[in-house]
Amino acid sequence: MKKNMGSTDRVIRIVIAAVIGVLYYTGTISGTLGLVLVILAAVFLLTSFVSFCPLYAPFGISTCPVKDK
Repeated sequence: MKKNMGSTDRVIRIVIAAVIGVLYYTGTISGTLGLVLVILAAVFLLTSFVSFCPLYAPFGISTCPVKDK
């Protein structure tokens, strides 16, 4: 897997996952919507830690900075 996520993208995903986690833990979001958002937060965390988003690949999107050689 070639990395296709930059550090800004990773930080944004981690922050969103943390916010969803806090909202779910405090009971602000619950039920089916809460479970769907918790699963989405888990996917955000997983993709942030591996620096690869499978949805970016088919569209050729990459938020990694281009390295000069």
